Amino acid sequence: MNVESADQARQDPEYRKALVELLYQLADDELCLGHRDSEWLGVAPDIEGDVAFSSIAQDEVGHAVFHLERLHELGEPDPDFLAFSRGPTERRNAVLVERPNGDWAQTILRHFLYDVFDDVRAESLLASSYRPLAQGMAKIRREEYYHLLHLKMWVIRLAQGGGEARRRLEQALAEVWPEVGGLFSWGEGEAELLRHGLIQCRSDELMHRWAERVKPIFREAELLWPGLPPQPELQGRSGEHTQDLAELIRTMSEVYSSDPAARW
Repeated sequence: MNVESADQARQDPEYRKALVELLYQLADDELCLGHRDSEWLGVAPDIEGDVAFSSIAQDEVGHAVFHLERLHELGEPDPDFLAFSRGPTERRNAVLVERPNGDWAQTILRHFLYDVFDDVRAESLLASSYRPLAQGMAKIRREEYYHLLHLKMWVIRLAQGGGEARRRLEQALAEVWPEVGGLFSWGEGEAELLRHGLIQCRSDELMHRWAERVKPIFREAELLWPGLPPQPELQGRSGEHTQDLAELIRTMSEVYSSDPAARW
C-alpha cells in the first residue's frame, strides 16, 4: 500500500511512528555532514576543493531541510527547531558523520564512504511506500551523483599520489573504518520499517550492496580492503553519541539560540 500524503500517514499511528524515525535518520545524517563540509570554506587545499565543498555542503543541508519539512508535515516541530534545538540523545545520525573533519584525506575518505552508502540508501527508498519520500529521494539522488564523482576522483588522486598523500589516506582508512558500520543500521524499528514498506532492504543487505560498489574503487586506488566494517561501540541510530555531536550542535545553533523566535 502506498501512502500519498502526510495527512494519510497521520491516520495510522504505527506507520507515522516508523516514518518519523526514518526521516530523523535521513535528516540528521545530512545536517551533520553538511555542516562538517562547510567547515572547509576558505581552508580547503585548493580553490577547486573550496568551491566544490561549499556546493556539496549547501546540497547536504538542503537535503536535510527536505526531510525536516516532511517531519513538520507529520506533526513534528518546525524545521529550525528540529535542526538546532534537539539534544544529542534525540539525534539519529550515524556517529561517523558527527566526528570532526580531521585532515583533507580523512574528510575525503569519510565523505566518499558515506556518499556510496547514501546512494545505496537512496536507491532503496525509491520504492518506499511513502510517496513524498520516494519522489524526493529521486531528485536528491540525482544531485548526489555529482558529489560521488568528485569524491571518487579525490580518493584515487590521493592514493595514486604516493608518498605523504597515500600515507594519510591509509591512516584515514584505519581511523574511520571502525565507525563506518554504524551507517547501515535502520535503528531499533527496522522490522516496522520493512513491514510498512518504508524501506525495501535490511541493514545487512544495505551493507553488502555498499561493499560491492566500494571494492572496485579500492582496487583502482590499490587500497587494501579491510573486510566488512564492524558494528561500532556507539549506536547513533539509537541516540548514542559522542561529545563531538554536542559541540557540533552548539556551534550550529549559536545564531538560532540567540533569539529562537526571530526570522533570520
